[in-house]
Amino acid sequence: MRVIFTEEMKQVADDLDRMAQEVRTAILGAGKALLESDVEVAQNVIDGDLEIDALETSVINQCVQLLARQNPVATDLRVVVSTLRLASTFERMGDLARHVAEIARRTYPESALTPETREVFAKMQQFLDETTEELIHVLSNRDVKAAEQLIINDDKLDALHLQIFDIVNSDQWTGTTQQTIDVVLLGRFYERFGDHAVSAARRLVYIVSGFDPTKAPQTKADSSGKDPYLSAPEK
Repeated sequence: MRVIFTEEMKQVADDLDRMAQEVRTAILGAGKALLESDVEVAQNVIDGDLEIDALETSVINQCVQLLARQNPVATDLRVVVSTLRLASTFERMGDLARHVAEIARRTYPESALTPETREVFAKMQQFLDETTEELIHVLSNRDVKAAEQLIINDDKLDALHLQIFDIVNSDQWTGTTQQTIDVVLLGRFYERFGDHAVSAARRLVYIVSGFDPTKAPQTKADSSGKDPYLSAPEK
């Protein structure tokens, strides 16, 4: 029975890894669509969300069957339940990527971003490019230290999100009502990407150690004393 459980869990893990890869592709595509006003890429992201949804369904169905047939306990139960949670988290990240792509498609051929906010969103996208790559590494290697660092780093994305509000609320803001709505929504979507990445990292720490980190230590600037993600946008 143990051999059967291990083999079936390996299939679930493979589907989860594929799901993470598809989510990363969606986030990269959504960023390209938004920053470059690429409507074809936007449509690909929107269409690709169906594949992410299908993978989530597959992972859930397999996990339910494992729970019903194998009756796992202790560590095995922790892995199965955590895998269910991870699949849900990745599906939500895929939905967020679709939402970003839908805004990019709706505003095409114009950009949803104003000149004042473009640089901040470019930094947020760069952060997510690095975060999703690290998340895949954490998932594949069960790297607890890397997962903990990913949790800490989320403060950088939160600070960039606040910059969006500062820009929109400033006296110099000249965007239309629709631009204001789009920029605020996009900022929220990007901030939620980070929240879900943190949730996934915490879940992976829990799988490996049985410990669920609920508090992250304070972030620190780099050796130069200046965090490249938090520098103010150029005027």
